[in-house]
Amino acid sequence: MITVMQDQFRHFHIGPLPYDPKHSALGEYHYYPNEGYHGGWYDPLVYYGWLGPSWIVTENNGIKYMEQTRPQAAIKEFWPLLVKGEVNWRDYTFKVIIRPLSTYSHAGIVCRYQHGRRYYFLGFEDGRLKLLKRDQEQVEELASIPFSYDSDHYYELKVSCKGPSIQGFVNGQAFLHVEDHDYAYGKVGLSSRMPAQYTDVSVSMTIDEHRAWTQESNQQNIELNSLSALYPQPMLWRAINLHNYGTARQIRFGHLTNKSELQLVLAQHQKRGHKDAYANISCLTAINLDGDILWQLGEPSSLEDHAMLSADLPFQLCDIDGDGFDEVIVARNFELMILEGRTGKVKRSIPTPRSEEPDSSLFSVPHDKYAFDRINVDAIRIANFSGGDYPTDILIKDRYSRVWVYNRNLELLWKFQQGITGHFPYTIDIDGDGMDEMFIGYHLVDHDGTLIMTLPVETDHTDEILIGNWDPAQKEPLIAIASGDEGFMIANLQGELLQKHMIGHAQRVSIGNYRPDLEGLELCITTYWGNQGIVYIYSCKGELLHQFEPTCNGNVITPVNWTGDGRDLILLSGSVQHGGLIDGYGNRVVVFPDDGHPELCAEVINLTGDGRDEIVLWDQHRMYIYTQNQQSHNDPVVVPHKYPHYNASNYRGEYNYPVKVMPSL
Repeated sequence: MITVMQDQFRHFHIGPLPYDPKHSALGEYHYYPNEGYHGGWYDPLVYYGWLGPSWIVTENNGIKYMEQTRPQAAIKEFWPLLVKGEVNWRDYTFKVIIRPLSTYSHAGIVCRYQHGRRYYFLGFEDGRLKLLKRDQEQVEELASIPFSYDSDHYYELKVSCKGPSIQGFVNGQAFLHVEDHDYAYGKVGLSSRMPAQYTDVSVSMTIDEHRAWTQESNQQNIELNSLSALYPQPMLWRAINLHNYGTARQIRFGHLTNKSELQLVLAQHQKRGHKDAYANISCLTAINLDGDILWQLGEPSSLEDHAMLSADLPFQLCDIDGDGFDEVIVARNFELMILEGRTGKVKRSIPTPRSEEPDSSLFSVPHDKYAFDRINVDAIRIANFSGGDYPTDILIKDRYSRVWVYNRNLELLWKFQQGITGHFPYTIDIDGDGMDEMFIGYHLVDHDGTLIMTLPVETDHTDEILIGNWDPAQKEPLIAIASGDEGFMIANLQGELLQKHMIGHAQRVSIGNYRPDLEGLELCITTYWGNQGIVYIYSCKGELLHQFEPTCNGNVITPVNWTGDGRDLILLSGSVQHGGLIDGYGNRVVVFPDDGHPELCAEVINLTGDGRDEIVLWDQHRMYIYTQNQQSHNDPVVVPHKYPHYNASNYRGEYNYPVKVMPSL
């Protein structure tokens, strides 16, 4: 036998396995790894209601143990997991020493782990030894027998995977044997829903199994290298020092001073009241792509807390008055303001609305009491409810409950409150009358604030929304929403749910031409709370094409027009190890150079003017902009229709719709 993995946790110091002590939402759209030594292990679960670590390293009589610490009452429906290995492992024997510290719920190991909702489990539960198969919400018992175990003894659990054959052993004796063809490969892991200790972990293969795995890995590497050679690779185009005004994903692009190139506005904030519920913009800094400061409003800060935020900040860049330059529409210190983009001077302002509705009608208000007399604006969107030639109406919202709409003169047009709003509404002219409709939460609302329809969904809230014609067989646009624990859904404009996929906590959604060999456009979804970072790719019909787990958070899944030939790639993150661009099969075909670039934030935008997208990577201190290392081979370059820059948000579903072409430069 050849041992391909062995761990007795001797190389760990006692203490927690690195984790996010805040259990925050930052990883929804920041690459935010837990700092410290992991030993190659990966914890794929995160939950905002948890305190402390899930996994700790302990010691007794000179033996180190990896211990799962959370009791079932604290973990809700989740299965704590700790995973290691190679996803293309096929046939192997996985062995571990385990001591259940409670017999109340299951404790064991997982094999052929493909992602946090898809694997086999061998372990103890309800006085039995069980072999289970998990696929999303469905947990199937493949085999089980009565088995006497307690919390005072250590047991050697072993699972042997050979083709469809899966055998379960305890203390060297075979007890369970099943044939199942569904999962042919995957990593290994530890899993318990009550506290348990693990040590002496090993994965071994026979000589033939190891040879087959090595040959397959080599062939996969050859094929991936061949695929990667078809794409340009990233080349550094600009590097900008952000000095003391840097921020996380609170950056807007626009034409502040001219139409020939884009400029940037960066926002820092201060937190008010409870966590991120009432963030207030403390500083705005406008710069050009050379890093020169154009103007600054407020006082910049080097504190990390003024950069990191798990929410939007209320500002957009839009030519609101038609003078050819973008204004900055911003809510700050209980004022809604229109700033001149060239100077930052206030052109027009009004106080934000008063919070007049009963606190009992509001959602997710800290301590059940709204903290201020006036609204602390959560986000801004620019729309066309007035029927003008272009969007100039200003939609503002509080965190989860209310929406107000103003025209460009800051005159109130209407307000809307029904149910929970979610994070960022979507506006589009659906009926062709020259005025936008709004989809917010689960509601479709007309241009005058009148409710049109509500989807039959009762819980959670919508994180991201897209409305469009990605399926050529459909005459009308469809609605795609990532709605947390309600999963990923596709609906029609009449309010019927056409697809509902319970894939965990659906967090982000994007649409692009990820599989040019298929009709229509494809949809990409990723998860966060619970089993984080799983990526799903669906056909235009909502049929699952591919699913995998990149083993990191911060996957923005934005479509990227990298080649200019009409096919789109998907941006994960700026991470050298885990990020880059993937194709519609999940192949990582473009990777970022290991040049010390920032990895926290990533954005996709065409900055050089050749029609193809650049990738912007930044953190609080630096910004790197990457373009392609070769000219486009396409003339004309395909330029997709993308989300307009005047409606930036951390909670917008991204899209690439191929609608026009432009000559290559």
